[in-house]
This record gives sequence, structure tokens and C-alpha cells, in this order.
Amino acid sequence: MTTGGWFAGAAKRSRVPRVTPHDLRHTAASFAVSAGANVKAVQRMLGHSSAAMTLDIYADLFDDDLDRVADALDQAVSQAGVLKMCSNETFDK
Repeated sequence: MTTGGWFAGAAKRSRVPRVTPHDLRHTAASFAVSAGANVKAVQRMLGHSSAAMTLDIYADLFDDDLDRVADALDQAVSQAGVLKMCSNETFDK
């Protein structure tokens, strides 16, 4: 952080720990991912030229996505199994 300029002055007056505009950008990306934004939405928000660029920089933020996908698949399979069992019982009678 430079010692001059409006942002440096505002950060100093706010008495927050050292913060830069880049820190705030990373924080915004982190919050977006935590809120469930997909990589294309984060790409557009940050102005990256491609989703690959966003993933190259912020891939670690999307790690929880794998858990969410696994949970969603598990739920879908469980529901499909219940529906299949119910339909089989109907036809067996």
C-alpha cells in the first residue's frame, strides 16, 4: 500500500489492519464463491478474460464445490431410488 492517495488515507483513518484494493478484490471473490456463485459469475464480476483465468487464480476457493456436488448427487440418487422402489411396488401388485 502506498503512503499517499485517497485509499491509503481512508484505510489509515478506519484503523483497519493493512488492506489494499487487491485484498478487497480477493475478499469479494471469496464471498461470492462462499455464496454459491459459479466460476462464470465470478469471472464476470472480476473482469477476467476467461473462466480458466479465474480458476487459475482462485481455484482453492472452489474446493467446497466438490462436496456440494457430491451431496447433491447423493440426494438425487437417493430420491430416484425411493421413486423407483415406489413405482416397482405399484406394478408388483
